[in-house]
Amino acid sequence: MQREEKQLEAALEALLQRINDLKTSIRTLLFRLENEYGSLSWPSVLDSYAVISGQMNTLLKVMKNDKTPLLRNLIVLPLVLSPDPDEELKQATEGRVVAFSHDITPDMLRTKPDPDVEQRQNQFEQRALQVPPETAQKQINAMNKVVNHVLEQITHSREDWENEATVRANAAHTCIIADTHALIAAVGLGKNLKTLPTAAPTQPGPGRAQPGPAPGKTTSTIKTTIKAASQAHPYNR
Repeated sequence: MQREEKQLEAALEALLQRINDLKTSIRTLLFRLENEYGSLSWPSVLDSYAVISGQMNTLLKVMKNDKTPLLRNLIVLPLVLSPDPDEELKQATEGRVVAFSHDITPDMLRTKPDPDVEQRQNQFEQRALQVPPETAQKQINAMNKVVNHVLEQITHSREDWENEATVRANAAHTCIIADTHALIAAVGLGKNLKTLPTAAPTQPGPGRAQPGPAPGKTTSTIKTTIKAASQAHPYNR
């Protein structure tokens, strides 16, 4: 008797550990979906699903292990029913169950679905049995064809998205960000503009005098390309 109890305790401890790992992974994925949806990528979501799937398989292996007793042959009976809050129960259930009262006990210890749900499930099973095997196989083949087509479309779309993202990342820049910022600062704030000194008057001579800069005129140290005057201004209507 003591040996069976020890095996049961060890099996329950192993199951609880696997369930806690699974619960942590699901909680992490839900947190990322709710708070990091803007930067969350599809491959990372698939990785999370793969981890959850692996943990589910591990949990099933533990339950099917030869050392794990058949839990279906065991029953759980409440020792105490009380409407008063139980801090240990609240902590064990992470706040989901505050008190083990008469109202919540049937739902917590239920091993079968609700009678209404069970009745509807039986009706669906009866309807499924009435379908001829050939017709059912045709419907299954048609559904598989639709699902495979959808999977192909998703795969192609994913490849297109990844290729487009790669092309955008590797695309050459058509401008220099530093020069753009410098030009905006010069136009809006007059930054990096130098004031030229007042030019001395030139003496008339036989040759044609070169005009000097106007007094107070400023020149920019920023190199820009001056477009032809004949080009249409973008703001002209």
